[in-house]
Amino acid sequence: MGQVEIDLEWESLVAKLTKTLGKKPNLDAILYLIGIQELGKGIRRFSKEQKQDLMHLGICKVLSLAGYYVFEGNDDDGWPHYKLQKSLPQFKIDEQEKLLKMYILEYFSEL
Repeated sequence: MGQVEIDLEWESLVAKLTKTLGKKPNLDAILYLIGIQELGKGIRRFSKEQKQDLMHLGICKVLSLAGYYVFEGNDDDGWPHYKLQKSLPQFKIDEQEKLLKMYILEYFSEL
């Protein structure tokens, strides 16, 4: 997938989410939403630490689509856990963002 195609699909996704949420989400907010979706407990108040955990969960989920993480199971509180399967490449920030966006787009295409 080329950069132009990623950018166009990304803007389309952001527009849809903006319509649903009432404000434009950034990359972190979208990862947070994916984390909430994967937790499966609905929207509720989360502590600052839980919000960070949800963003990490979102990252693990989307990068599992590329084989970087593998789902291990849920803990006693129902939180999903992933294990690093293969090392992440050492990318510059913009390359990391592109990788995340590609797999976020794949994640939403599978919903």
